[in-house]
Amino acid sequence: MNYNELNFEAMTRERDFAMSAAFPVLMRKVYVWMTLALVLTGATAYGVASSPGVMMTLFSNKLLFWGLIIAEFGLVIGLSAAINKLSLTTATLMFVVYSVINGAVLSSIFMIYTMSSIASVFFITAGTFAVMAFIGYTTKKDLTSMGKILFMALIGIIIATVVNIFLKSTGLEMIVSYLGVLIFVGLTAYDSQKIKQMLLMAPDAGEGAQKIALLGALTLYLDFINLFIYLLRIFGRRE
Repeated sequence: MNYNELNFEAMTRERDFAMSAAFPVLMRKVYVWMTLALVLTGATAYGVASSPGVMMTLFSNKLLFWGLIIAEFGLVIGLSAAINKLSLTTATLMFVVYSVINGAVLSSIFMIYTMSSIASVFFITAGTFAVMAFIGYTTKKDLTSMGKILFMALIGIIIATVVNIFLKSTGLEMIVSYLGVLIFVGLTAYDSQKIKQMLLMAPDAGEGAQKIALLGALTLYLDFINLFIYLLRIFGRRE
């Protein structure tokens, strides 16, 4: 074996070590960012719900409320589409702002459901999410085809939800809720596998890889929030 071959093998081993060292760091960042976003959302939702004046201002002013909804969509789309052009600091700030706005919007659940049922459903959601994320992370089966089917199903329930705004059908709402739970249970496993595969290819824990981890955190955050909302519609006890 000549010098060049030895040098190539040494470089390969060094690169493999760098990848193995970077991967757990990046995966930790995914779940830390996701957890912090959930804490911000929960704290904001509870804080807004505890202030009658803020609640009245938020939900009596349709322009303000829909402005927040549009801002949410804008932040998610902007963060996902422009992640490569944004600095890590700016992208993180956008994620923080999104989680706070989402908390303000979700504060309405405290007017609809009892505190005990919200807490119970949260723990059910956390347990279900943890199990499916673990399955997605550890399974050897390629979940790509399942992800495509779930994405199409997600579009279907979004359309059904919009239609039901006008129909106001309780039956359709429950059907959409059960389907929503199934879809986001599956998406949690699929997204966990996809994030793992993307981060495994990261050569280091530099800013580019951390941006991927941040998007992964946003994806799992959205899976958790949507799973929680659909489960709350099914199991939540109303005031």
